[in-house]
Amino acid sequence: MQDGESGGPRRRAEIFSATLDMLGSVGFDSLTIEGVAQRSGVNKTTIYRWWSSKSELLRDALLHSHILRFELADTGSLRGDLTALAEQVQSLLDDEHRRTIVEAALVGAVRHQAMRDLVVSFLDDRFGRHRPVFERAVARGDLPADADPAPLVDAMAGALWMRVLVRRGEVAGTYTRDLVGILMDGVTRAAERSGAPGR
Repeated sequence: MQDGESGGPRRRAEIFSATLDMLGSVGFDSLTIEGVAQRSGVNKTTIYRWWSSKSELLRDALLHSHILRFELADTGSLRGDLTALAEQVQSLLDDEHRRTIVEAALVGAVRHQAMRDLVVSFLDDRFGRHRPVFERAVARGDLPADADPAPLVDAMAGALWMRVLVRRGEVAGTYTRDLVGILMDGVTRAAERSGAPGR
């Protein structure tokens, strides 16, 4: 996409919002650039000039839209950072609009390789953004230097997704604290085995 286009940033935001809205309402199968153009009020020739396929458009929408974005806190401890991260994921899934988008993306990922690739790309991007949490934890001694944080993130996100998206259960503060507590028990045992203090 050409950043020099008049109104580019604002138009991008409108297009990304329309793309994710359409994904949530009609799913990956029925999402079309023509439909996005209609929803966003942007001419479809403009969209095609910036993105050659709906997969390219959807990838950028997932990665760059503010709808699925949240900021990470630096609480001074891994337990606090994980709790804050869990609360951010919970907040995202508690919002009906954003939850519908996440559900549509996951359903599409099960059925279509293209959508699966997009979801994996999105998750990899988010994991990269979360990495400072674990770098700080290693520096503080909360995590062993050779620890792989990926299973930790997968376990936390997976538990929240299962609770909200599958079981349709509420995520009370006690659930989040219990979940983080279970994860921290594992982190502490790993740290003790490696000689790091862990907490």
